[in-house]
Amino acid sequence: MHGTPPPAAAPVGTAVRVTVPGSSGNVGPGFDSLGLALGHYDTLQVTRIERGLEFELSGEGAADVPRTAEHLVVRAMQAAYDAAGAGSLPPVRITARNTIPHGRGMGSSASAVVAGVLAGNALLPEERRLGADDVLQVCSRLEGHPDNVAPTLLGGLTVSWEDGGRFHTVPVRVHPDVVPVVAVPDFEVATSVARGLLPGTVAHHDAAVNAGRAALVVAALGQRPDLLLDATFDLLHQPYRAQAMAPSWELVTRLRERGHAALISGAGPTVLTLANGAERARAAQEAIREITGGAASSAGVHGGAPVAWRVQVLRVPAEGAKVETSTQ
Repeated sequence: MHGTPPPAAAPVGTAVRVTVPGSSGNVGPGFDSLGLALGHYDTLQVTRIERGLEFELSGEGAADVPRTAEHLVVRAMQAAYDAAGAGSLPPVRITARNTIPHGRGMGSSASAVVAGVLAGNALLPEERRLGADDVLQVCSRLEGHPDNVAPTLLGGLTVSWEDGGRFHTVPVRVHPDVVPVVAVPDFEVATSVARGLLPGTVAHHDAAVNAGRAALVVAALGQRPDLLLDATFDLLHQPYRAQAMAPSWELVTRLRERGHAALISGAGPTVLTLANGAERARAAQEAIREITGGAASSAGVHGGAPVAWRVQVLRVPAEGAKVETSTQ
């Protein structure tokens, strides 16, 4: 990050602005394969400067992330340079405004990875820039799997898989009646903790049930939102992770008992309800308030302390990350 910039560096004063949506991985039964873009955005601006590495960070998690080359966005930018064979990242100023909650299962790390890779790529000369497939590979390797980075890159619903060490994804347009409602608790669950609760093997029956429901999720989100409750049933990961997020699992269970297609978003602890239309979205909001506000409800207590829930109605953006470049 010091000294003479490499030949691949954009001129001083070049600014790249990247806007990235959040995402929900798994989408119920689609463990590590399905991802849904959420209309909750982080904004990153990277400006070429003469020397050094500068940060202007605000919003969610700003006080907790490093202001060094270890920052995830900087590592993602360097990964883009590495993939292009362009050497070290030049001196830059990182300006980030984050609205996606950290550690809540809404794709904050994937959004940072995508924003960084796209910003780094945009700083490269046009003839050295990575193509869309290479961007997907770099982002997926950094994140560990593609189910969050793919919808952040492409928008909508994505179906992703790995084959021979390479990642692939297919975007699916989501029915306009699908309305995501998120209930975000004020506690975090580390993805590593949630993943560590998963068993090494599952019963063949459970795997077969999940295969059918994962296929049904794609049809329900794309064409038949009336089937979302059945489609989001899961036996593969959510029940095993319940102990790490008991209030969230209680909320999911009670919402589903009322007919709402509720699920754990990603590795949790956010609860995502996929509503069929605005009226059902309002009903889901009211149900969440009733369940979490009940004096006897375990959805209102975690570790002996009361849980505060933020409830938001979002949308599923049809487009993913947006990149704009300017020269001062």
